[in-house]
Amino acid sequence: MAKADRKIIDKVFILLGIVTIVILLVVGALSWKAYSFATNSVKTELAAQKVFFPPANSKAIKELPVSDQEQMDRYAGQQLLTGPQAKVYADNFISFHLSKIANGKTYSQVSSEAQADPTNPTLKAQEQTLFQGETLRGLLLGDGYAYWTFGQIAQYAAITSFVGAAIMALLVLLGLRHLNKS
Repeated sequence: MAKADRKIIDKVFILLGIVTIVILLVVGALSWKAYSFATNSVKTELAAQKVFFPPANSKAIKELPVSDQEQMDRYAGQQLLTGPQAKVYADNFISFHLSKIANGKTYSQVSSEAQADPTNPTLKAQEQTLFQGETLRGLLLGDGYAYWTFGQIAQYAAITSFVGAAIMALLVLLGLRHLNKS
């Protein structure tokens, strides 16, 4: 291969490297923005609800099964502000309490029974409580934990993009050095 051809190939690869750096920086910046938006939105919404985990050794935690107690103790007394906290509160606190209503039946099951017996005040009360509890649990898992998780994935994508851009910048610099030597 002629020296001139080699220089052209080096220049093409350097240019492709520069384009790749720009693309990785843009992807990284957008991913970081998505991470910030998701986690800040979740924190803001959860903070507005002013939900706190019960204190350690409280009756509310002691009545839970041991596995649920262990999860709840991790955040005892803290305000619910993050996706992982929302998941624990939904799965290890609300879920337990919902299972104690109507012998573990779901809102859908109790609602069907209430429609068949519309004058039964116990079924109506259970239906309302299950609806509210399952809605809160779903919001915590969907709007809290899920969006938080998407934010964390975006953060990892941003970091990966920035690291990729740094590696590519190093390769471009090495390519420029090689080009200048030849």
